[in-house]
Amino acid sequence: MHPVRWFLIVLLAIDCTSDLCSAGPLHAQCKVEWYLGIPCKVVYESLVSQIKKWATMAGCTMGGQRCLYKLQSASIHFISAKHTSPFKKYVDNINFRLTSYHFFTYCHISVGFRSTWYAIRDHGTNYCNLYNLMEGSGLTEAGGYKEVTSDFLCTQRSSANCTVY
Repeated sequence: MHPVRWFLIVLLAIDCTSDLCSAGPLHAQCKVEWYLGIPCKVVYESLVSQIKKWATMAGCTMGGQRCLYKLQSASIHFISAKHTSPFKKYVDNINFRLTSYHFFTYCHISVGFRSTWYAIRDHGTNYCNLYNLMEGSGLTEAGGYKEVTSDFLCTQRSSANCTVY
């Protein structure tokens, strides 16, 4: 039997009362919504600045992953970046969508991506790659800050240790 077919049969046979299925889908993914009481222009400038600041390996010296971000493109409504994990060299595409609301004084950020089909658990790494940018840029301290996600939407988010990842 072909190895991929065998792998899929094993996945289908997994008892979904196990820890593997209880945290969400059978692949690592992350979808997060953030709401901020500040204009999207400020959010845009903060995120782009932070991505550029963490472009080198400097932030990885203590074992974390606050490094190796690369800005792909940016506009007031859309920021595209890549993050490379410093040790295994996995590359994640990150796409922030910024939408103004309440007479352009507030900003809604929507971001999400899905890991490769064979990545089942990620120990919260995908979430941390997003959250670290928000925290590093100071946006988690902005007025009206609210995060909307879950373990189902963002694999292993509740157990993530973003000081490590």
